[in-house]
Amino acid sequence: MIQVRNLRKQYDGTVVLRDISLDVATGEVLALIGPSGSGKSTLLRCLNLLVQPDGGQVRVGDTSFSFDKKRATPSDAEQARFRTSTGMVFQHFNLFPHMNALQNVMEGPTTVLKQSSKQAKADALALLERVGLAHKTNSYPSRLSGGEKQRVAIARALAMKPSVMLFDEATSALDPELVGEVLAVMQGLARDGMTMLVVTHEINFAREMADRVVFMKDGVVAEEGPAKQLIDQPKNPATQAFLSHFHHNTPVEGQHA
Repeated sequence: MIQVRNLRKQYDGTVVLRDISLDVATGEVLALIGPSGSGKSTLLRCLNLLVQPDGGQVRVGDTSFSFDKKRATPSDAEQARFRTSTGMVFQHFNLFPHMNALQNVMEGPTTVLKQSSKQAKADALALLERVGLAHKTNSYPSRLSGGEKQRVAIARALAMKPSVMLFDEATSALDPELVGEVLAVMQGLARDGMTMLVVTHEINFAREMADRVVFMKDGVVAEEGPAKQLIDQPKNPATQAFLSHFHHNTPVEGQHA
């Protein structure tokens, strides 16, 4: 479903992605882990053409783009059409504050896909129910918790009927007690066979729900493999060092960590 070949990106002389190549099969869940600044979010944004790569190829489904100095930049129309097949969920929700939950989910299908309001509303109601928010259809973002906002954002992305879902640190801005409700929705999507690429620091989620894990460091794929194998028995010293931060025992109550 997703194929990336020799993808490169730099900003002001700083190389962020160095010759990245990876494949994601239809229905597969791939988790991207690694330290901050390793290029994970940039890779996701290149897949959605929110960031223009400096070189390499990207294919999602039947649509592919090659990037080099000899080729023209994809037109705005081509990019918009491409993005309809790649639903993206961001760290900070990005909901329209002047629209309630139902309107936020309906906006893309009516504006971009030219769906009728009746059909878009029916689909949006079903999606809000799917993410556990059927009772919040008339609530505005200012009246929603962080977890609820993120679940509306997931419903909004799904409303475009994408073939791939991209999650960029979807839980990192949430209070700890709200993380579980968003991860539960993502688990449901995985069980339903949605192809997903997930940038996350939720290592247990990556271990249990991802089919494969890619560990990135300094703009390269340092290690990749089956999720449980890579997380439980990493081979690369950099992966071992990174994951060691997540394997500490929980402090006994009354003691300091």
